[in-house]
Amino acid sequence: MGACACIDPDLLATYGRILEMIEDAPSVAISGHTSPDGDALGSVLGLGGALAERYPDKRIDLLLADDGPVPRIYRFMEGADRLVPAGDYGCDPALFISVDCPVTERLAGSAAVLARSGASVCFDHHPAREEFADITVRRVGSAATAVLVEEFLRAVGIPLSGDVATCLLCGLVTDTGRFQYQNADPEAFACAARLVDAGAAPARIALEVYQSQRLEYLKLESLVMSRIRTVAGGRVAYSYAYASDLVSFGVTPDECDGLVDVVRSVMGVEVCLFVKETECCHRVRGNLRSKCDLDVSGIAARFGGGGHAAAAGFTYEGSIVETLNDALPMLVELVGEDAGDLHVEL
Repeated sequence: MGACACIDPDLLATYGRILEMIEDAPSVAISGHTSPDGDALGSVLGLGGALAERYPDKRIDLLLADDGPVPRIYRFMEGADRLVPAGDYGCDPALFISVDCPVTERLAGSAAVLARSGASVCFDHHPAREEFADITVRRVGSAATAVLVEEFLRAVGIPLSGDVATCLLCGLVTDTGRFQYQNADPEAFACAARLVDAGAAPARIALEVYQSQRLEYLKLESLVMSRIRTVAGGRVAYSYAYASDLVSFGVTPDECDGLVDVVRSVMGVEVCLFVKETECCHRVRGNLRSKCDLDVSGIAARFGGGGHAAAAGFTYEGSIVETLNDALPMLVELVGEDAGDLHVEL
């Protein structure tokens, strides 16, 4: 095993056991979380691609937790066309590997595949209430799950092709907000350097993910920008989009991940909220961001969601107005201001 001296010996032993599980398994299924982002997809495709190249005689299946399509901006990654909705996957894999997912609920359709698998492994960097896999590698301090996947592959001596490295770098780039977020630490930059050295294409990632937006999306982004409002003396910002807005502009829900960063970009804002009405009646998806050391994950948790200190999300059963009137007072109190009789009317 191509061990690296900088990796903790206990973790190296864990990686060795995971490698044994992979080598003993004739079939492996790999899945990320529901509504997959760049890190979930990049980690699935990167790990799956590396294992397929190393073990061509094994069955390596790549799963989507949802029935929806791969978000357009991530379809450029090698192997994206091999992703199969878990609901259409009828096999019982010998090994199930979960990436970027802290709870089985977030596995959505892939949870059933996990339940009928012979063994399970989890790579993740989110806080978790309890572990669900036979072996878990969880490091909350890592910027992305892709960092853990790269470390595992390096530790066990599985080489990275340029395509695999690009998938993992996409996960790292998107989860650090192009290395702009607070989680862009030395480990993240060192990992990025190794991936580029292995053949990753950062310019391709920048082009596909950030510089190829459809005009329809940019018009929706402009509307969201026009709706930005601030409270708490400008320290809290929010905006919103109705399901009818997406229909009107011809934008799909999977294109909307970056809209919260439009709200986050307002000068002087410390924490922000973007809420989007889903296709389901009276259901709203909320995205929280922090630009400082304030932790927004606790607010997401109060609505049954979760995430990291600087980036978290939740689903709210109700209208956009109800969501804002429940969540904004918490954000105002988080920044140390008095929410008083704060009430939003749209």
